[in-house]
Amino acid sequence: MSDLTDLYQEVILDHNKSPRNYREPDSFNRDAIGHNPLCGDRIRLYLQIEEGRIADVAFQGSGCAISQASASLMTEALKGITVEEFEKLFGRFHSLVTGKIVEGSQQDLGKLVVFSGVSQYPVRVKCATLPW
Repeated sequence: MSDLTDLYQEVILDHNKSPRNYREPDSFNRDAIGHNPLCGDRIRLYLQIEEGRIADVAFQGSGCAISQASASLMTEALKGITVEEFEKLFGRFHSLVTGKIVEGSQQDLGKLVVFSGVSQYPVRVKCATLPW
């Protein structure tokens, strides 16, 4: 395994073991529930949107390391951005995990780039995108 692959795997395992923003917030004005019956992943996402901006985001759920790490890293990436920026970010993330993103154009994805290897395992794309 390459050093970069090892690093990516380490980040995913860390976010699975110690997910960030794993909680039910005191206040939220949007929530959604996602379930993948094929593998059992379950996610409940909570958003506090104020004036078109994501003021807070959190999640609860259970599932594989990919779905939990994706939810954790997603919550970190979404705090403070606008709903429009979220939609663009999801498009870029989806392109990454489905292998449609051009190599070298991943800079704007930040830590989310750790999911680049998911494209090699199409069945795992649903795990990575469920929280989104």
